[in-house]
Amino acid sequence: MRVIAFNGSPRNNGNTAIMIEHVLAILSKYNIETEMIQVGGQVLRGCAACGWCGRNPVKQCVINDDPINEWIPKIDAADGIIIGSPTYFANMTAETKALIDRVGYLSRRNSNFLQRKIGATVVSFRRAGAINVFNSINDFFLINQMILPGSNYWTLGMGREPGDVASDTEGLKTLETLAENMAWLLRLIVGANNDPLN
Repeated sequence: MRVIAFNGSPRNNGNTAIMIEHVLAILSKYNIETEMIQVGGQVLRGCAACGWCGRNPVKQCVINDDPINEWIPKIDAADGIIIGSPTYFANMTAETKALIDRVGYLSRRNSNFLQRKIGATVVSFRRAGAINVFNSINDFFLINQMILPGSNYWTLGMGREPGDVASDTEGLKTLETLAENMAWLLRLIVGANNDPLN
């Protein structure tokens, strides 16, 4: 079992990264292989709406001057995907948006390779706007036929300065519940690989 996580914050050791690492640490206890990729701060282009990926079913984007094509095989091979973003003007970061637009469109044009993977969202915020980010990333998962584990609250973490989220005990608890539920789902789904629906 393998989970790949994407940190959409330009701070590779900021609150979003801390939240993702908190989830990955619990998944690792269940012998789930994990990896976090730094998305924020990369120069990523948005979808060009050219349709190339639909005419050339090779699970690659025509845009080759950024690392998204390097990440696609890792996404394809993963059983679960975590996407984390800080809240920027009540929305996700531009890099996170570029990632989900290009990977989502590519999947839908290439046999829905995201289908039945498990998706999880974590969002850091200072004061407000996080629910919109949370819902937008979950909408990406849902339209790509992915399965979302729940938690005991929305998986949001409050903090302004890097490291502040570590003091949000309720936020950390929601992440722990998310990780436990994600691990449970992974065992069910990956263990059912002989199911005729797979």
